[in-house]
Amino acid sequence: MNKPVEIAHAGDERLFVVEQPGLIRIIDDNGNLLGAPFLDIQSRVDDSGSEMGLLGLAFHPDYAANSYFYVYYTRNTGASLIRTRIARFEVSSDPNVADANSEQVIMEFEQPFAIHNGGALHFGPDGYLYIASGDGGGSGDPQNHAQNNHVLLGKMIRIDVNGPAGANDGPDCDISGNRNYRIPPSNTFDDGTGGLGCDEIYASGLRNPWRFSFDRQTGDLWIADVGQSAYEEIDFILSGAVGGLNFGWRCFEGNQTFNSSGCSGNYFFPVHEYPHTNGNCSVTGGYVYRGSVYPALTGHYFYTDFCNPAIQTLSGSPSNPVVSQVLPSGGISTPSSFGEDFFGELYIARDLCTDNKNPG
Repeated sequence: MNKPVEIAHAGDERLFVVEQPGLIRIIDDNGNLLGAPFLDIQSRVDDSGSEMGLLGLAFHPDYAANSYFYVYYTRNTGASLIRTRIARFEVSSDPNVADANSEQVIMEFEQPFAIHNGGALHFGPDGYLYIASGDGGGSGDPQNHAQNNHVLLGKMIRIDVNGPAGANDGPDCDISGNRNYRIPPSNTFDDGTGGLGCDEIYASGLRNPWRFSFDRQTGDLWIADVGQSAYEEIDFILSGAVGGLNFGWRCFEGNQTFNSSGCSGNYFFPVHEYPHTNGNCSVTGGYVYRGSVYPALTGHYFYTDFCNPAIQTLSGSPSNPVVSQVLPSGGISTPSSFGEDFFGELYIARDLCTDNKNPG
């Protein structure tokens, strides 16, 4: 595998592995890596930066019927401009090969720097598509994107891709020029074009959310957000919560004050933070375990750190979680992402090229 950054399933026993340069590969139900890629969009993807490239994959909940899947990538524009694109593709008549010519652009927004792109996307239990966007980079979020509600950077975005936009519920801050999604009610701002903020925003105040996931049993949302220089954090949103939560970056890094200039909002603090000691540098978020192989771990949220790759879990009440170590550091190296299969078992993607994800 070449720089794997995401693992997903399509409602069956296959695993789909996203490679940062622009490929999606299939591991079949016998554990064999297929020779031909499922999707090859390398010519469209700009992976020239350590945190750029093809970063996310989500299969539509009705994939078996409509064959739609969605990807997040930094687009090769042929210029110095860095642009994030969310796009929909369809599978071909061969279930192991996608139609690369079927691309429908859903959303685009610009990135000021090559880092802090986030990149994960998942369908929530409400049927909406959730998209994690980083603050766009620069030490300390110098342009204050995460607290600026008129940009999509540093946000959890939520959109309805199950139909074109209507007259009053269409895109607000998308720059693609298309109208291929609707704004869900109860987003942070659902007041039409313009107004108080981008209607696509579900939550704000994120720095670089490197992997988020939904608990397949409860629908709760877990977000691992990479810190600046001192603390890593894990955030939690209870299933069914309406939009509007602000996780505090750049006012706070974890629970600690970072830059209080202009900060006067109501902030939603992480359920867990850990410091940059013992070699920690960059949190990698996983999933709540709902498989059957390890029943003692049922309900545990898994996470690790790119530089200190012990496998840790949070269990019990999110308001007072218990931290446990499942695998000590040294068992694996350079973990880039977790994955969950059809049965709820978990996997880890390893990045053998250590420059793949810049912890900054």
